[in-house]
Amino acid sequence: MKIALICGGPSLERGISLNSARSVMDHLGGENVEIVPIYFDHKKRPYSVSLAQLYSNTPSDFDFKLKETAKKLSQTALKKLIKSTDLVFPVMHGAFGEGGQIQKFLERLPVPFVGSSSEACRKCFDKFNANEFLKEKGFFTLPSCEIKIGGKNNRKIVQEFFSLHKIKRAIIKPAQGGSSIGVFSVSTVEEVTEKAKYLFNKRMDTRLVVEPFCTGTEFTVIILQNKFGMPVAVLPTEIETDYTKHQIFDYRKKYLPTRQVKYHCPPRFSNEIIEKIQVQAEQIFVAFGMRDFARFDGWVMPDGNIWFSDFNPISGMEQNSFLFQQGSRIGFSHRDLLKFVVKNACRREGVLWASEERAQTGGKKKLVQVLFGGNTSERQVSLMSGTNAWLKLRRSWVYEPKPFLLDLDENVWLLPYAFTLNHTVEEILGNCKNAEEGEARLKLLEEKVRLRLALENGDASEPMFLPKKMSLAEFIKSADFVFVGLHGGIGEDGTLQKMLEKAGKKFNGSRAKASALCMDKWETGLVLSGMEKEGIFVSKKQVCSVKKLSVLKGAEWSRLFSRLKCDLGGGGIIVKPKDEGCSSGIVKIKNVEELKKYVECAIKGVERIPLGTFSGQNGIIEMPPKKMKEVLFEEFVETDKVRVKGNRLKWNKKTGWIEVTCAVLEENGKYHSFSPSLTVAEGEVLTVEEKFQGGTGVNMTPPPAKIVKENALKKTKKLVEKVAERLGIEGYARIDMFMNVKSGNVIVLEANTTPALTPSTVFFHQALAEKPALYPTELLEKLIKNKGYK
Repeated sequence: MKIALICGGPSLERGISLNSARSVMDHLGGENVEIVPIYFDHKKRPYSVSLAQLYSNTPSDFDFKLKETAKKLSQTALKKLIKSTDLVFPVMHGAFGEGGQIQKFLERLPVPFVGSSSEACRKCFDKFNANEFLKEKGFFTLPSCEIKIGGKNNRKIVQEFFSLHKIKRAIIKPAQGGSSIGVFSVSTVEEVTEKAKYLFNKRMDTRLVVEPFCTGTEFTVIILQNKFGMPVAVLPTEIETDYTKHQIFDYRKKYLPTRQVKYHCPPRFSNEIIEKIQVQAEQIFVAFGMRDFARFDGWVMPDGNIWFSDFNPISGMEQNSFLFQQGSRIGFSHRDLLKFVVKNACRREGVLWASEERAQTGGKKKLVQVLFGGNTSERQVSLMSGTNAWLKLRRSWVYEPKPFLLDLDENVWLLPYAFTLNHTVEEILGNCKNAEEGEARLKLLEEKVRLRLALENGDASEPMFLPKKMSLAEFIKSADFVFVGLHGGIGEDGTLQKMLEKAGKKFNGSRAKASALCMDKWETGLVLSGMEKEGIFVSKKQVCSVKKLSVLKGAEWSRLFSRLKCDLGGGGIIVKPKDEGCSSGIVKIKNVEELKKYVECAIKGVERIPLGTFSGQNGIIEMPPKKMKEVLFEEFVETDKVRVKGNRLKWNKKTGWIEVTCAVLEENGKYHSFSPSLTVAEGEVLTVEEKFQGGTGVNMTPPPAKIVKENALKKTKKLVEKVAERLGIEGYARIDMFMNVKSGNVIVLEANTTPALTPSTVFFHQALAEKPALYPTELLEKLIKNKGYK
């Protein structure tokens, strides 16, 4: 069976679309289903792209080189390609993908497709029109007003709206937007005017909606259509976040796991409220004439009324999205849920669903215990890494992965499927501790949904069981092969590796000695010193204890800063924790005052540093969970400025150095370097989002040929292999460094012995750039086989 997967598009949500496309490809594609990806760029031009290209982190990664790597499709060629498939699955978010335009195109062909019709999309996706429609149908709504680009009466409309409804705070947002992009909290007519000007200038939309700032409790709910065409609302998710300063549930909170937001599924509402949400969601689904699936966002008001504020005909499908979180509560795996949606679309359209995959052959699968979480500042990235490795290994014919969470006290929990998809380590732990208490209530709610979905045998294959708690020692004793997905702390400093070695257990990555060495950035630099003649350099570094810094007074600060500038070079100073990674606590300081600010944050042990604290800061800076004992000062290496703007690569030559990251594999003492990835940071320092979160950041694999010559690239790869050998790397690692675009020489920053394996990490990009390409599940299998577990 061939399924055309349509993704990308002109909206700012096209990065989320790539996340969704990856999920469909990972979990729906297989022996019996061929995925045919079609990508629309920001100007709605269609391209036939490879499956490998979908793993690129953001559209910016490949938009500027589509001419080289993809096949541009004429309208005739696009129609021909689509008609050669059995079914179309649009996973395009935003106006073009969810507002009815792509659906209208598919209807005119005509071809069968998954999801709602163009008319239903048109009705529900426009926030102002949808709210007015529901008001007419008798549903509870909040008042709203509409302002248009170029509208002469916009200010008057807003003034009257504020006055009529006695508004003290409001929300302004694009009429056809999503993912909280372009949404602002405002308190005056002047602020509305200012934000409207900004949104119109950015061409985010030609129409904006203004509505009161809601004071209820936010929720989101998935609706699935069963085989009889009846909508069934799954268990809603309550969104708990801080609104005291009129914040919104913004893009960062939605897509990057942090403790700034908590999800409760099922919600803490009464059963009556839950049922009210479900019934009204199903009624609205029918009123709009929707099909297959959708996600509605809304609010439970203080008086008990339910207000549905946003309607998404194509729910986001990233690995721990609400679609999969809520589906897992009733026993759906990712694959189960996607199959359920697509099979029902096939049934409606008269399309024959593909036969099931062949049965497992060659004996029983070998168990792999995937361990993630921990108590470091990198625990949320570890959660993304570990769950992604676990999900991808589930498609292996060789290995059977099981998910285990290392908690904040170094206990280990065997998790049921549903618990692994929670947003943060803390959420998972909360669910684990309350699992037994909530089991009776959950069972009743789940069974109602399962019954109404009319599930057949095999539709929902994941059994729910109570999480099992054990000590770390008990976990190690019972393990077959431990896939270490931890970042920082005991998972990367050699502690866990030493315990596994002592117990005679196999595991991925380096053993204790190399792990401990690479975790300490200072020691790593010392081991690599003396390799300058070969072209391997290390950045200048100095270590200082926080205790000594805490007693500095007056002119001592200026003397310290001057000494650091003199010793480390005049280009600037980077300060970071001595033994943390993943961009945790990394800041460029430009003056004495910024040095003081950072040390103050280190002394207090703050969880995060707010945006705007330091000049050149591009995002919130996550800090280590434990107070730092030592900080590392490092020279700031000035690089060429590389940017992607308007689908064009812009390279401003400065020093000939660029920042890259490079994966290296080891097998039987032999090293093989992948092609490095050029990393492009928006601010002074690469943020955690830019490194690991799909839809953000730009990584070019390999670096564009116009910047890095082939000979330089070859030399860099050889040097990476020498670095790995000198450090004693085993299995695999990721080396972060600067490379010279002419000579290929490198300045090594650090080596990560358990590098992140999030869905959009460069580790996968680089494996896919190999010839032949190594796909993610293949790569993960290789990391396990290379350690002798075959």
